Amino acid sequence: MLLDGDQLRRFMIFHPFAVAKYQEMLGSKARFVHYCSAEAAYYIIKLRRMRLRNAVVMNDFLEIEHGAECLANAWRSATGEKFKKLIDGMYPGLPDELAKLVDGWAPIFRSDTYITCLSQHNDTEDNLGRLSMWRAYGGAAGVAVVLNPSVFLSVSDALPAFTSPVAYLTLEDFERELAKVTDSIETNADFVKQDGREGMLNSLYHAFRLAVLCTKHPGFAEEREWRIVYTPSHGSSDRIVRSVELIKGVPQVVHSIPFVDYPEENLEGAELPKLIDRVIVGPTEFPDQVRLAMVELLSEAEVPDAQAKVVCSTIPLRQ
Repeated sequence: MLLDGDQLRRFMIFHPFAVAKYQEMLGSKARFVHYCSAEAAYYIIKLRRMRLRNAVVMNDFLEIEHGAECLANAWRSATGEKFKKLIDGMYPGLPDELAKLVDGWAPIFRSDTYITCLSQHNDTEDNLGRLSMWRAYGGAAGVAVVLNPSVFLSVSDALPAFTSPVAYLTLEDFERELAKVTDSIETNADFVKQDGREGMLNSLYHAFRLAVLCTKHPGFAEEREWRIVYTPSHGSSDRIVRSVELIKGVPQVVHSIPFVDYPEENLEGAELPKLIDRVIVGPTEFPDQVRLAMVELLSEAEVPDAQAKVVCSTIPLRQ
């Protein structure tokens, strides 16, 4: 991560869970993978863009609700009282101000948040993929698009979207994460107070917003999910394209991130020849035909060694 000293220190104070996951990802040499239908993979490669869909239409219909419940519970707990006492001692009235800010924006978390889901992908999954993901996301013809991770882990202001690991937490787990943030703020009180009251409020709001958007029920932990998140009301860009599209028969607004590099703004590795590492065709009735189509799409997109980069999973799964 290319953060300067103060930025990294601030990130570590307010986002300790995310920092640990970033470090794990960078140290493991793992990649990301997007499990989707063959139709969705077709559009990703053909149109050279990644679609972000509204959170309310995601597969898990409680995508945002679980994080909101965890935050509300932690706020009312003894851990939350310790947190509120600490920040109130630093800036009187700040807990109430923070609560009002989060409550005011909470409806936007649900209605104006657009997400695409990635999973951590290990070398051992290169040929078969992951059975649980084929079952959940493959459908009659599933495809796993394996992606090189550098662009997702870079620090850049080129796009008003961010990549975040998902935290699979119970209510008690979430309290423990809040306790870590509380202890970190207390330990680094002189440093965080350099940002002033507004800076402190802004840092806490974005930490809570991230917690709501990227906390998921621990029953989904095997997905090892990361999310690309875009909230237009928190900052929009003409580089992210808004459109109405028909997905599984449901017309909906989507926002698409084109696969374009902005090297002058430290965003590289997004262009398709560099981005796609391999494609795994999931269990399907017509694997050879899907593979042939994927090879041709990659070749058209000038992805090198397209033939070698498309494999068919041999998991004997009937959908």
